[in-house]
Amino acid sequence: MTRRPNMQMRKLGDSGLAVSAIGLGCMGLNYHRGPAPERHEMIALVRAAVERGVTFFDTAEVYGPFTNEELVGEALQPVRKDIVIATKFGHDLGPADARRSGGLDSRPERIRQAAEGSLKRLRIETIDLYYQHRVDPNVPIEDVAGAVKDLIAAGKVRHFGLSEAGAATIRRAHAVQPIAAIQSEYSLWWRQPETEVLPACEELGIGFVPFSPLGRGFLTGKIDETTSFGGNDNRAGLPRFTPEARKANRPVVDLLAQIGARKRATPAQIALAWLLAQKPWIVPIPGTTKLGRLDENIAAAAVALTPDDIRHIDAAVAQITITGDRYPQAEAARTQR
Repeated sequence: MTRRPNMQMRKLGDSGLAVSAIGLGCMGLNYHRGPAPERHEMIALVRAAVERGVTFFDTAEVYGPFTNEELVGEALQPVRKDIVIATKFGHDLGPADARRSGGLDSRPERIRQAAEGSLKRLRIETIDLYYQHRVDPNVPIEDVAGAVKDLIAAGKVRHFGLSEAGAATIRRAHAVQPIAAIQSEYSLWWRQPETEVLPACEELGIGFVPFSPLGRGFLTGKIDETTSFGGNDNRAGLPRFTPEARKANRPVVDLLAQIGARKRATPAQIALAWLLAQKPWIVPIPGTTKLGRLDENIAAAAVALTPDDIRHIDAAVAQITITGDRYPQAEAARTQR
């Protein structure tokens, strides 16, 4: 497999973990984004990403569940030594009638069990970056960090991460086992991490990995109030994706298009370039099932935004009121703990 050497690299904080400036979020390859494409096509897409210099791939045991890790493992097995694989634990995936309250399970014994399953499905001996997917209110974060610390000592995990954790939780976990990266939603239409989480990351030397950096596709400009979502597409149930919210939020896309026209870039590329310009330790992981979109996203790493560009974008976005919550209330309660 021939790789192109021109992809920029970034380090996730002080961990020393070096990855491509743009990663690939793999969830949508066969989960939560409508009918799954043909498996062989998605394996080919992942391998095309490697050929283009992408070295950072994100999955989770709950995607499927399990099937996304299996796909990613098969796709990346031939190039294992060249890439970084991140996966996640923390959901209760047992029988539906026996699941714990809230559907979360980060007990140490469950973390060990989840790691063994992920290693097997991913066809690897060590997980490069292992995130707690959501903070479990029933398990002290110190116990979670300690369990991952043991996995690191055993050679089964290299780096520890948290997803959608609040700043206080991050500090407590980091005191037990240094955190390499925090993964949370972050984009021009969801900037909550800027309040407390990003400052904590900067202070502690932790990298930050924005998921949904393109607003689940909305910031590409290809979704409007007339767009319909197929079965198994979770956007159909998100408050920010009602037809009324999509229409109301169109000014954000219009702004990206205006900046893009000046920079000879697409709205998606401007959205990703804006994230890259925030901090050198931020690495977005846009997802896609289309080769053309993959190329478009990767090319965003070469789009240079000046400080004046950033000030203009920030000032313009500050005048736009984003309509609709990002999650239904029950799901929102499981974030930023």
